[in-house]
Amino acid sequence: MSTTAPETPQAMTGDEGTIAIEMRNIRKAWPGVVANDNVSFTVQKGEIHALVGENGAGKSTLMNVLYGLLRPDAGEIYVNGKLAHISGPRDAIALGIGMVHQHFMLIPPLTVGENITLGREPVYNVDVFDTAKANANIRELSAQYGLAIDPSTRTSDLPVGLQQRVEILKVLYRGADILILDEPTGVLTPQETDDLFVVLRGLVKRGKTIIFITHKLREVLEISDNVTVLRRGKVVGHLVTKETNQEEIARMMVGRDVLLRVEKPPAKPGEPLLRVEHLNVTSEQGIPAVRDLSLEVRSGEILGIAGVEGNGQSELVEALAGTRQVVSGHIQIGDAAITNIGARKIRSAGMAHIPEDRRESGLVLNYSIADNLIFGHQRDDTFTWKGIMLRLQTIREWAERLIKQFDIRTPSPDIAARALSGGNQQKVVVARELSSKPKVLLAAQPTRGVDIGAIEFIHRQLVAERDSGAAILLVSAELDEVRSLSDRIAVMYEGRIVSFEPADATEERLGLLMTGGGQKQEHASA
Repeated sequence: MSTTAPETPQAMTGDEGTIAIEMRNIRKAWPGVVANDNVSFTVQKGEIHALVGENGAGKSTLMNVLYGLLRPDAGEIYVNGKLAHISGPRDAIALGIGMVHQHFMLIPPLTVGENITLGREPVYNVDVFDTAKANANIRELSAQYGLAIDPSTRTSDLPVGLQQRVEILKVLYRGADILILDEPTGVLTPQETDDLFVVLRGLVKRGKTIIFITHKLREVLEISDNVTVLRRGKVVGHLVTKETNQEEIARMMVGRDVLLRVEKPPAKPGEPLLRVEHLNVTSEQGIPAVRDLSLEVRSGEILGIAGVEGNGQSELVEALAGTRQVVSGHIQIGDAAITNIGARKIRSAGMAHIPEDRRESGLVLNYSIADNLIFGHQRDDTFTWKGIMLRLQTIREWAERLIKQFDIRTPSPDIAARALSGGNQQKVVVARELSSKPKVLLAAQPTRGVDIGAIEFIHRQLVAERDSGAAILLVSAELDEVRSLSDRIAVMYEGRIVSFEPADATEERLGLLMTGGGQKQEHASA
């Protein structure tokens, strides 16, 4: 059962002794954008409170205000019933607030102990790091909260799930009683997510309070006690988790009914459009990342790649797109060989590429939205006159059409891509690549950082591309996305395809293969 947002913050206060965080009428704006519009947000002690909303709804801004990374233009913050003045993260930490960011803030060459104690190192003889004492403190802390980990292990040697455990221990080491977790399951396998939820429930039993930011509605229902929904900078409702469902949360987030499951007709695959044979690719460090990999994707189908991030998926996609050199092996689109011919020629052969990192590889952030929407096609006759001058009016009309079609929220196509929210930046990349009508589409994390309404739209577009005859290779850290979109699933582990699975393979089966269990080494295409 939902309730609408209270007109006054006092309506949500209740017993002051039970409230961990109360944010009253928080306002934060930039020129042309109101990120938080008089937001009031209350979290009870000892609960897991989910904060949900579309991209640009104001979730991250609100939490950055709470953690001191941003200063509000107006409003008040109360911590444990007392008015708090938070001018920076040090103030937040002193008040017992810790934040685990979506992208981990760890230094890979350092040990677990060194990362956790960084800035608060125990010392002897005034300035000598006391390794033994630090490790002893961490072992005691990890035992107390059920977060077993070896403090002497180099952080770079840990799997992602344990790296996240280090991040949680780091904020607990600093005395946090209130933990903000920003998209904490984004790079975890189903088993690692289950392990994390066990940890979070254990923290709550020991008196901690958790604010859980996520776009995965199933997880909201599984782990949270209460939910606050933001939409376009305002609180649109508070929900008691046990009294609601995914459909209601999605409807409040987007303002309309949302299709939560991909509806698609059966695939009608034709001839192979993408062939990869015995491919070998190295990482930036010269270490084998893709090992003797073979696969094919047929017209009219989506082949999904499932795997824990860091198992060669990135290097595979970059090699196929022409942005990484192939050591050995063969790639072709239709009858055309494209191995190591360069990204521009590969694009001309019919390949489109949604890169996994939009800011690094998908956009030129200081260029306008209109410019970004034609990159890769800026030499086409459609957009240039005799290959010399850009057709500026044509480019603007093209951009305006895609902005409307893909609901890119911007006041103008002339705005720099840097000024957009992460989700809207992703929409620019997806709009550009899908609009090229490719023979083969490499879709790497196509909905990363995108809100639930846009996810629904992008999924429909991918299915439409499939049904129009494109061959789509989908790489996603979201196992639900891989399972719901794919017609076949290939599981990658340590640079190899360890299994080809049907689209209806169970989550447990895929999760086991993703972590190296139950392998049946299959190097031939299926």
